[in-house]
Amino acid sequence: MYSRLANKSVLITGASAGIGYYTAMAFAEHGSNLILLARRLERLEELKKEINSLYPSVDVKVYKVDVSSHEDIKQAFKTILKESPVIDILINNAGLGVGADPVTSLAEEDMQIMFDTNVKGLVWVTQQVFPSMSERNSGHIINVGSIAGIQINTFGGCFYGATKHAVHALTEALRIQTVATDIRVSEVCPGLTETEFALVRSRGDKELEGNLLKGLTPLTGQDVAEIIAFTASTHPRCVLSQAVVLPSCQANTFIAHRKD
Repeated sequence: MYSRLANKSVLITGASAGIGYYTAMAFAEHGSNLILLARRLERLEELKKEINSLYPSVDVKVYKVDVSSHEDIKQAFKTILKESPVIDILINNAGLGVGADPVTSLAEEDMQIMFDTNVKGLVWVTQQVFPSMSERNSGHIINVGSIAGIQINTFGGCFYGATKHAVHALTEALRIQTVATDIRVSEVCPGLTETEFALVRSRGDKELEGNLLKGLTPLTGQDVAEIIAFTASTHPRCVLSQAVVLPSCQANTFIAHRKD
C-alpha cells in the first residue's frame, strides 16, 4: 500500500521539528520526494542531510517560510512552484498554541499569532498549491487538526482550540467544494502529543511544560506521522476524511489518566 507514495512530491509545512519532522522522515522512508517549509532553515538543512544519508534517492528541497506571513508565502512560492510545479500531497502541519488563558484574559498578540499561523497560513498555503492540483484533477490535501478542534478544551488553550475548530470547518468546506473532482481532502486530529509544542504553549517554562504531561504517556510525533502517511497511502478511490488519534491514556479532550 505504501508503494503508492513512491516518487510522489510531498510538501510539508512546519517540517523542522515535531510532527512535521517525523512526517518528512516517514514519507522519505516510503520513497516520496520532499518539499519542506519552516521558519528555521538551519533545522531544515540538518533534516535534509539526515534524509539524504538514509535515503539517497529521495529529492529534498527546503525553504525558509513563515506561514503566518502572507507576503512571505507569496514570495516563497514563486520559487517553490517554479522548482516543483507538481505537488501531489500537501500536508498543512504548521501550527502552534500559546498560553492557556481563558477567553476573558486572552492577549491580542497571542490570538493574532495563533490565528495567522493555524488558520490563515493553512489557507494561504493551500491557495498556492491548489491551482495546479485542480488543473491536473489530482492531489491530496491533509490538514493537521487536533482533538481540540472537535471538542473544545475550556480549561486550557481555548483559543488554540478555536483555531483548530476553524481548521476542521475549512477542511470540511474544501472537501465539499472538491467533491466533483479527484482531489482528496483529509484531516488528522492528534490528542496529547509530546513535541516542542508544549514548550511553546508554556512560553518556554520547562517546569510548566513538564507539568502539562506529568503522569501521562502521550503520543510521539512519530505516532502521528505514521497516521498521516497511512492517510496519504490509501487508494485514490478512498478518502480518510478524518483520523482522530489519541494516546491510550486519553479518552477525549477532558479525560486523561495520569499515573502516580
